[in-house]
Order: sequence, then structure tokens, then C-alpha cells
Amino acid sequence: MAYILSQFTKPSPPCFRSLMRAANPIRHLATASSKSAENQQIQVSESCLKRLREICTDGSFLRVTVEGGGCSGFQYKFDLDSKLNDDDRQFGEDKAKVVIDTISLDYCNGATVDYHSELIRAGFRMIANPLAEQGCSCGSSFSIKL
Repeated sequence: MAYILSQFTKPSPPCFRSLMRAANPIRHLATASSKSAENQQIQVSESCLKRLREICTDGSFLRVTVEGGGCSGFQYKFDLDSKLNDDDRQFGEDKAKVVIDTISLDYCNGATVDYHSELIRAGFRMIANPLAEQGCSCGSSFSIKL
């Protein structure tokens, strides 16, 4: 799915840019970003760091990915992983790392990764995503502000 999202961010010839912006507002959002990858970031809550310290004792980390799907168009995916890729950005601390690829970061820049526990479920979630317009009640899918 990251490959499909990467297709949205590939540059197009100048003569087709205005046509593509009109035809695909999500592509326009991804290519119009004025922030470089170094300036993009996500926040990691203290509850997320605490939970990662408990479960990532073998050098693994939490990988966050944005995929197409869900009831609102995009969805967050959380996995434990131990392999870093070339386009990954790391947040958090050494023993409690959150890793996200640069394409997924374009869709959740400025958001916070949190760990939430309640009576019927517990898990990681993305909260306060400034790029999300709306989401479903379960909190795992969202749509992009245009």
C-alpha cells in the first residue's frame, strides 16, 4: 500500500500539474507540502512510550503506516517491526521507538501516537491529526482535509 501512496507523491511534468491538481486533490495536497521531510514530525504520548518500553524488549519498535481503506478513505496500521527502511523516520526514544515512512508521515504530520486502555479494548491510536478532516467512531480511519 505504501507503493500506491508513493505514486501520489511522484512529481509530474509542469504542463500537467494544474490538470492533475484539479483531477486529484489528494495528489495536490501531497505535492504542495512546503515542509521538508526533516521538518515533519509526529508526537509520541507518555502512555505510548510506557507501553513500548514494556513490549519492545528485543529491539523491536512500533511501525505506523497509513493505507488506503477503512470507512473514511485512509486507515492507520500499527505493527511491531525490527527492520528499518531507507525512508523511515524515528520518533520517541531508544527503547521505545515509533517509526513511520515518509509517505505515511505526509498524511499524519503533527499528529500524536497514543496508547489507550479501556475496559473492552486497549491499543495504539493516532490522535489529533491536523490533516484529518473526519474519521470513523473506532478512530482507525480518516479522510484528508482538502
